[in-house]
Amino acid sequence: MTKTYLMNSLIEKMQSPDQDFRFMGLNDLMGEIKQDPASFIGDEPTETKVLKQVLSLVKNQAVKCLGQLIKIIRETQMELVVDSLINFSVGKDDELRDISGLALKTITSELPLEGKIAARACAKLAPKLLQQVSNTATPPETLIETLSTLSILITRFPAHVSDPSLTPHPLPAIAPLLSHSRPAVRKRAILTLSQYVPVAPPVLVNDLLQNYILPFLVPNANLEKQRTTVHLVAAIIRQAPQQLASVYNDIIPGLLKAVQRDDDELREGCLQALETLLLRSPTEAAPFLSSIVQIGSQFIKYDPNYAGPDAGEDEEMADADDEDDDDAELDEYSDDEDTSYKIRRASTKLLAAVITTRPELLTSLYKEVSPVLISRFGDREATVRLEVWATYGVLLNQTNLYGSLLQTQENDTAIRKRKRDGEERMDVEETPHTLLRSQVSSLSKALLQQLKSPKTPPAMLQAGFQLLHALLGVLPGSLSNQIAPIAAISQCVMSQSPTTSTSALHLTCLSFIALYFATHAPGTFSASLPTLSPVLLKSAGEKHPRVASEAFRVFSALLNSMRPVKNGDWPERLYDQAFQRLSTHDTDAEVRGCAEDCIADLWICAPDIIKAKSGKEWQAICRTTGNTGGAVRVVTKVARDVEMSDEWVNSCVEWIMGLLKKSERGGKPEIFIALDTLLNRYSSGIPTDLPPTLVPQIRPYVSTTDISLLSHSLTIIAVLLDLSPAATFPEVERELLGDIYQIAHSPLVSGAALDALLTFFSSLVQADSQIATHVVPDLATSAEEANKSDANLANVAKCIGQVVQSAQGVAAGTIAVYSKHINKSSKSKSTTSVVVLSLLIVGEIGRFIDMSKQQDTFNNTIEHFAAEEEEIRAAAAFAAGNIAIGNLHQFLPAILRVAESDPHKKLLSLHALKEVVTHCSHGQLEGVAEQLWVPLFQYSEDAEDSTRNVAAACLGKLTTTHPSRYLPQLHSRIHDENPAARATVVSAIRHTLAESSPSYDDLLASLIMDFLELMHDQDLNVRRLALSAFNSAARTKPHLIRDHLPTLLPSLYAETKVNPDLIRTVQMGPWTHKVDDGLDARKTAWETLYTLLDTCLSKLDLTIFLSHLLAAISDPSDEIKVIGHMLLVRLSASPTTSLALAQRLDELTPHLELTMRGAAVTKDTVKQDIERAAELRRSTMRAVAALSKIDSAGSAPKFDAFVEESRKNDQWGPEFRELLGH
Repeated sequence: MTKTYLMNSLIEKMQSPDQDFRFMGLNDLMGEIKQDPASFIGDEPTETKVLKQVLSLVKNQAVKCLGQLIKIIRETQMELVVDSLINFSVGKDDELRDISGLALKTITSELPLEGKIAARACAKLAPKLLQQVSNTATPPETLIETLSTLSILITRFPAHVSDPSLTPHPLPAIAPLLSHSRPAVRKRAILTLSQYVPVAPPVLVNDLLQNYILPFLVPNANLEKQRTTVHLVAAIIRQAPQQLASVYNDIIPGLLKAVQRDDDELREGCLQALETLLLRSPTEAAPFLSSIVQIGSQFIKYDPNYAGPDAGEDEEMADADDEDDDDAELDEYSDDEDTSYKIRRASTKLLAAVITTRPELLTSLYKEVSPVLISRFGDREATVRLEVWATYGVLLNQTNLYGSLLQTQENDTAIRKRKRDGEERMDVEETPHTLLRSQVSSLSKALLQQLKSPKTPPAMLQAGFQLLHALLGVLPGSLSNQIAPIAAISQCVMSQSPTTSTSALHLTCLSFIALYFATHAPGTFSASLPTLSPVLLKSAGEKHPRVASEAFRVFSALLNSMRPVKNGDWPERLYDQAFQRLSTHDTDAEVRGCAEDCIADLWICAPDIIKAKSGKEWQAICRTTGNTGGAVRVVTKVARDVEMSDEWVNSCVEWIMGLLKKSERGGKPEIFIALDTLLNRYSSGIPTDLPPTLVPQIRPYVSTTDISLLSHSLTIIAVLLDLSPAATFPEVERELLGDIYQIAHSPLVSGAALDALLTFFSSLVQADSQIATHVVPDLATSAEEANKSDANLANVAKCIGQVVQSAQGVAAGTIAVYSKHINKSSKSKSTTSVVVLSLLIVGEIGRFIDMSKQQDTFNNTIEHFAAEEEEIRAAAAFAAGNIAIGNLHQFLPAILRVAESDPHKKLLSLHALKEVVTHCSHGQLEGVAEQLWVPLFQYSEDAEDSTRNVAAACLGKLTTTHPSRYLPQLHSRIHDENPAARATVVSAIRHTLAESSPSYDDLLASLIMDFLELMHDQDLNVRRLALSAFNSAARTKPHLIRDHLPTLLPSLYAETKVNPDLIRTVQMGPWTHKVDDGLDARKTAWETLYTLLDTCLSKLDLTIFLSHLLAAISDPSDEIKVIGHMLLVRLSASPTTSLALAQRLDELTPHLELTMRGAAVTKDTVKQDIERAAELRRSTMRAVAALSKIDSAGSAPKFDAFVEESRKNDQWGPEFRELLGH
C-alpha cells in the first residue's frame, strides 16, 4: 500500500460523520507513525491535508496524535500547527480552547531534545506564545495554559528561549502579569518567571529586581503586590538563588519586616520564603540568622483565636492529671475559618530549616529553639502538632549525627571537677547532649501528655513513638522516669488488634519498646512487666506477620536486657508461643525466624527455665526443608554461648551434615561456621566415627571453584585434625591431600583462604610428625609440574615454611636441599622457577630459623641481586630480608653494605630491609632502628620514586617503634631544602598512621598539622603525598584532624580545581596529546573528601562541599567524574545530607546529562573509548538512580524531567529502569 493511498484512506475515516470512525482514523494514524515515522512523509500536499484534518478534530486523541506528528513534520507544516492551535486557544469555544492548550503542552513535551526540529519549533512557537502573553485581551484561562506551555519550553529548551534575538523577550512579557487581577494567573506567572530567571540575561534580571521586586518589599508597599512579590522571591530562590545574591541584603530585611504586617497570607509567604532561603542559600542567610530564629520562635506561637495558657502553665498542666474535661475540649478546639495554623506550621518548617542547615549551632539551638518547640508540643491543630514533633525529630537526628556523644563524654571527663579556694565544685561544659538531657523531663511529659488520651488518632500516636525512639537513639536510658505513662499508652495501643490502618502504629510502638528494653536497666521497667508482657504476648500471637515478628524482637531485647532471667511466667508463655509458631507449617518466614531467635535467647538468657522443657523445640527448629538459614544461626548462637550436652551437639552435627548435602550454595558459609562451632563444643571429644563420615562430605568444597567455601572447608578439616587426629589423618591423607597440593599453588588462593590453608598444614603436621618429610617435596613437585602462569610460588613457599615451622626437625634438611638450587656454582643448572621457589622457601624458613651457620646460602642469595630475571631478583630480596630476621646481628650489616656499595642493588637492598622492618617483632626492631634510620634517609634522597617509597615505608615502621625519638626527627626535616627529603617525610608519616597506640596518637596530635602543611609545598609530588597522608589520617585517625578541618579544608578544596599551568601538550607522532600533571593530586584530593564524608561529616559545611562537588562531575578526567558520582550516591543515602542535596539537583542536572550522553562516536573512535564511555555512563546512571530516590518535593523540575527522559531513552532506558527498580 502506497503512502499516499494510506494517508487518503485515513483522511476518509477522519472525515466520517461517525465519531467512532473518526476516533479509529486518528488511532490508526498514530499507530502507523509509531511503527514507521516515514509512512507519513512523502507527498507534501497529502501530508498537509492530513494535518489539517487532525487539527479540525482537536480532541484528546488528536492531541496524542499531534504529539507524534510534531517530531516528523516539515517546517511549513509546523507553522500551520502552531498558528492553528494558537488561534484555537484565544477563541470563544471553551472546550476547543482547553483542548488546544493541552495540545500545545503536548507538542512541546514531545519535541526531541536533539536535532534541528527542536530549534525550529522553538523559533516558531516561543514568539507566538509570548505575543499571546503580552496581549492584554487574552483570556485568563488562555494565559494560564500559555504560561504552562512556556514553562515546558523553558525547562526543556533553555538555550533556545534565552536567545537575545527572541522578540518579545520572556521577562518583559511575563513580568506585567504579576499585577493581573486573577490570582491563578499571577501564580502561574511567578512559576514561569522563576524557571526563566536562571537562564535570563543579567540585564533583564536586574530590571526585574529593580522594577518588580525591591519596590514592593518596602514596609508601606501595596499589600496585594507585596504578597505576589514575596511568592516570586521564594520561587526564584528555589530555582536560582545565585541570581539574587547581589540584593540579599535588601531582600532579607524586607522579608523580615513584611512578616510583621498584619496579613496572614503575607506572613505565611514570608516564612516560606525565609525557609527556602535557608535551604538554598544558607551562607547568604547567615548574617540574619538570629532575626530569622526570633521570627520563627515568635510565630510558632501565633494563635490569635485561642487564648490558651502560656508556656509555663503548659508545663504545669503537663505535670498535672486531667482534672477538668473542659481543658481537653479546649485542646480539641477547631475553627474552619481560622488559618493561623498555616503560619504556625510555616514557622515550624522555618525552624526545621535552621536546624538542618546550621548543625554547628546545636548548642544555641537547644537553648533558644528547643524550649519553644517543646512548649508547642500540644498545639491544638493536629497538622501543626505533627510538624512540631517532626522538627524536633530533625533536631535529634542532627544531634545524633553532629553532636558526638563520645566527644561529650571526653569533654565531661576533662572538665569533671575543679577545686577553687578549697571548695569543690562541678563545672560541666554545655554541649547539645547535656542540654538535651536537662530538657528530657519537660519534653517527655509534654509529649506523653498528648499521647495518653484514648481518642488520640493512630497517626499522632505513631509520630509520638517515632520521636521517643529518636530520643533514645541520641540519649539511651533517658526515659527511665517515664515508664509508667509509656507502659500505659503502649498497653492501650497493643491491646487492640492491628488493622490495615493501625498496623504501622503497632510496629512503631513495638520497635520503641524493644529499644527501651535494650537501653534501660532492668530495674527501670521490671515493675511494668506485668502490664506490658500480656499485650506483648498477644502481639506475638497476632496474624499480622510483621507485628508478630516485631513482638518476638521485643522479647529478644527484653531477655538480653534482663539476662539471666530466673523467674516469671512470661518466659514460659513466650516459649509456648514461639514453639507454637515453629510447629505450624504455614508460619510466615519472618515470624519463624524471629521465633527461632527467641528460642535461642531463652536458652542463653533463661537457661534454668528452658532446660526444664523437653527440648522438643529443636525438632521444630532443625528441619531439613524450607529456609534453614535462621535455624543454622540459632544453633550456632546457642552452641557458642551455652554448655550443651554431647547428645545435643551430635544431633545438630548430623543435621548440619544433612544440610551440606544440598546442592544449592546459599547458606553454606553459615553452615560451615555452625559446624566449626559445634565441633569445638564436644565435652568428651569428637566421636571416632564422625571424621570418616564428615571428611568425604567436605571434599567437594575443597576446590578453588568457590574460594569462600574453600576457606571454611579447610578450617573444618584443621579442627578435625586438631581434635581427633587419629581418626581424621588417614581420611585426609587418602581423600584430600592430593587435591590440596594442587590448591596450594593456585593463584586464586589469598587472604582468608591462604590463612586457612596454612592452618591446615600446621594441623596436618602436628597430627602426624612423619608426614612433614613427604609434604615438603610433594608441595614443591606439584608447583614445579604446574604451568608457569598458573603457579603461585609464594603460596607454596608459605605452605612449606608453615610445615617446617610446625615440624622444625626437617628444617636443616629442607634448607640444605633448596640451598643447592640457589648456589650459582652448582653443576646442576636449575630453571628460573626452581630458583625462585628455592629463594622463597629459604626466606620463609629463615624468618624463624637462625641461618648463621648457612652463611654461604645468604651470600648466594645476595649474588642473585644481579640476576637477569626480575622474578629472581625480587625473590632474592625477599629471601635476604627474611634470613636477616633470623640473626639481625650477622646479616643486617651485610644488606646495608650492599646498599651503600652498589647503586644498582640499592632498591633490592631496600626491599630486603622492608622485609626486615615488616616482619620483625617490636623488640627486635628497637634494637636495630638506630642502625637503619640514617642510611634509609640517605637512600631516599635524590632517588627514584620507587626507592623513596620503600625507604619511606621502612622509616614509618621504625618511627612507631620509638615515637618519642623518631617522630621529632621526621618533624625536623619537613622544611628540608631537598624536595625528595620532604616527600620521604610525609610518605613516612602516612605509613605510621596504621599504628593504633594511644601514646603515639598523643605525640602525633601536636605535630600532624605541621606535616599536613606540606599540602602547600611548591613541589607537586610533595603536595600529592601530603594529600595522601591527609586521606590516610582521615580514614584511620579522624580524631586527630577533626578539629583542624576548618584550616585544612580550604587547601583541600583548592587542590580539587583543574590547574591550567599543570597541563602540557605532548607531540605523539602526527597527533598532539594533553597531559595533566596535576591529575594525581586532584584525584587524591577528591578521594580524601570521600573519606571525610565517612569519618568527619559533622565538621563539613555541606553547602560549601556541594558547591565544590559540581566541579567533580564536570572534571575533564573520567576517573574524577566517577569519584563525583560515588560522592553523590553516598550523599543521597543519608537522610540528613540528602536534604541539602535535594536543593542542588537542578544545578547538577546539566553536568549529569552531558556525561550521560557522552561524546559523539565518529569513524576515529576506537573500541576502548566506546567501552570507557559506556562505563562512565553506567556510573552516571547509578548516581542519577540514587539521586532520584531523594524526596525533592517538586523543587527540582529539571532533574525530574531528566530522570523521566532517561527512563524513556531507547539506548540506555532499560538499564536505567533496572537501576531504579522498576
